[in-house]
Amino acid sequence: MLRRMINNVFAVFVVIIVLAIILPLNELWGGFLIDFLLMLNIALSLIILLITMYIKEALEFSIFPTILLITTVFRLALNVSTTRGILQHGYAGKVIATFGEFVMGGDPIVGFIIFIIIVLVNFLVITKGSERVSEVAARFTLDAMPGKQMAIDADLAAGAITDEEAKLRRSNVQREADFFGAMDGATKFVKGDAIMSIITTIFNLVGGMVLGSMDGQDFMSVLENYSLQTVGDGLASQIPALLISIATGMVVTRTASLGSFNEELKSQFTQNPVTFAISGGVVLALMLIPGFPWPAMLIIGGALIFGSVILTRQRREFVAAQALASEQAQMDDLAERQQMSSSGEDYYRDIDNVFKLLNVDTIEMEFGYSLLHLVDEKSGGNFIERLVLFRKDFAMSMGMVFPSVRMRNNPEINPNQYVIKIKGEEVARGEILADHYLGLDNGDVTNPVEGIDTIEPAFGIPARWISEDKKVMADVAGYTLIDPVSVMITHLSEIIRQHAHEIISRQDVKTMVENIKTTNPTLVEDLIPGVISLGYLQRVLAMLLKESVPIRDMETIIEALSENVQSLKDIDITVEYVRQALKRTITRRFAEANSLRVITLDPRIEDMIISNVKKGDRGSIFVPDPDTAQTIIARSNEEVAKVKDVLPSVIVLTSPIVRAYYKKLIDQYIPSLYVLSYSEIENDTQIQAVGNITMTQ
Repeated sequence: MLRRMINNVFAVFVVIIVLAIILPLNELWGGFLIDFLLMLNIALSLIILLITMYIKEALEFSIFPTILLITTVFRLALNVSTTRGILQHGYAGKVIATFGEFVMGGDPIVGFIIFIIIVLVNFLVITKGSERVSEVAARFTLDAMPGKQMAIDADLAAGAITDEEAKLRRSNVQREADFFGAMDGATKFVKGDAIMSIITTIFNLVGGMVLGSMDGQDFMSVLENYSLQTVGDGLASQIPALLISIATGMVVTRTASLGSFNEELKSQFTQNPVTFAISGGVVLALMLIPGFPWPAMLIIGGALIFGSVILTRQRREFVAAQALASEQAQMDDLAERQQMSSSGEDYYRDIDNVFKLLNVDTIEMEFGYSLLHLVDEKSGGNFIERLVLFRKDFAMSMGMVFPSVRMRNNPEINPNQYVIKIKGEEVARGEILADHYLGLDNGDVTNPVEGIDTIEPAFGIPARWISEDKKVMADVAGYTLIDPVSVMITHLSEIIRQHAHEIISRQDVKTMVENIKTTNPTLVEDLIPGVISLGYLQRVLAMLLKESVPIRDMETIIEALSENVQSLKDIDITVEYVRQALKRTITRRFAEANSLRVITLDPRIEDMIISNVKKGDRGSIFVPDPDTAQTIIARSNEEVAKVKDVLPSVIVLTSPIVRAYYKKLIDQYIPSLYVLSYSEIENDTQIQAVGNITMTQ
């Protein structure tokens, strides 16, 4: 019961705040209620300020933007009530009267000027500064999100963090972006509150003096009373507003902190004692100037020099302790090495660090210095952002999350070149002009535009680099224009698609299996690891990816393996069964508008292939005689050459039993050729034969 009441206190408090705008609080309970709420406002503001000083990062106080809204509305509600009291009765409670008397000190003009200075300091210095920092922090946080997401994905792919840790870090990145975005808007509440305080002050003073004069009161009495009430009311609202503004600045400026404000203030101010000694010496030297208050300067200068001596002594003791600990660690290490030397273990320990140098990145890109600004986000480059989008698209289309791409500057290559490496070895490179557009002629260009002839790196298509000042002219002429970043992303995407079967790791497969286990644990437990290993599943997935078959439907793949346990010994046959189970996926991948244009394989060639299949201990292998193989390859090349210019993807359709062997035979000579079987195509798909591979011309 008590817990439920506590949970509802805040909701009731917000409702009371809204009602306070309407209710005459200064008339309730003889003015006690308004005095109580004014002091509560100051106490809440002080609590919020102290909380912001002790947090280590902004997300520890994630409700701060909402708190800003509530406290701002609370202060405005109190302002409305006190203004009503000042204008109606010339009195708004003891708290306001005490504030006014304390600041004014018997002089209305001086007190009012001091109040105006406090208001302007809050509005022009603290509030404006906090607002600007919030805007910049929000923009920078949003800009840095893709890089942070890629770093998390890289750590997850490398096995440095678990799935749960990755989810937590992704959640924190999103929460951080939401927080600073909310802070960017919440600072407007503080700014509006400061402006409203100035407006309320003007109404209180001018309106009160007009109403007091209309009641026949003496002008000086009216001026003294209403200026006292105005200053008191302003201070009662501006002191909490000032505390909240400082708290806002504390939150939005704590960007690179590792500890609380108090901890970092102590560590960073005391890390160089010489600064205290120099400052103290300068203060003592100023005593020589006639007229300066030498007692105050002597106290300050002496305290600074004394503090410098104490800090220097503590630092020397700390350094000595560190040196002693380091020496002891070295002695312990030497003793351990002497004990290990007899068995030769010290040798392996010495080369342990060398082994770390042998690690290679799965995917790596190197850039010439002319291309670095396209990659660097600080220079306005959007390569990383585009890469993140492609990574998501690839995962959705192929069902595989490829690891993060390591990007490096390589001063040894051409400034306009980039190099793509897979597992440390170069597999492709391209050359682009960063200030040009790549123009492709799709056959619609009638009036060629002047440019630099080149070859499009991803597909080897003739193209032309066109300068930016001729962009409009080239567009009108019929060129398809591609910006430099898109050229690199397209090239990288094709390389990843071609080498996906090399990139997929056993750790990736384990992650996929664990993901399936959360929704269908029985399916996984029946097969893995009792019947097949992760390594076997990895080989199956790699063989599918090598032929551009998406592996997103992992449940169907595992079910197909489970249903064909008898063929597991022959992995080629097993993969054929899996492909047939994925017929819907394969049809969607290769068919256009439910139609498939293919080249067929003559039945005599199929019979010839089947007759040359030999059974072995590890499955079936295709062993054709050289003349037959050369003839099949030559006829296949001829048919492919006839249709490759009119078909986006050249597909050869065979019977299920022949498909795998024909693909192995032809893959070395025509790697871009897709080979499908009749059993991999949906029944309602329209098949149109555009060619036929036969043994005779």
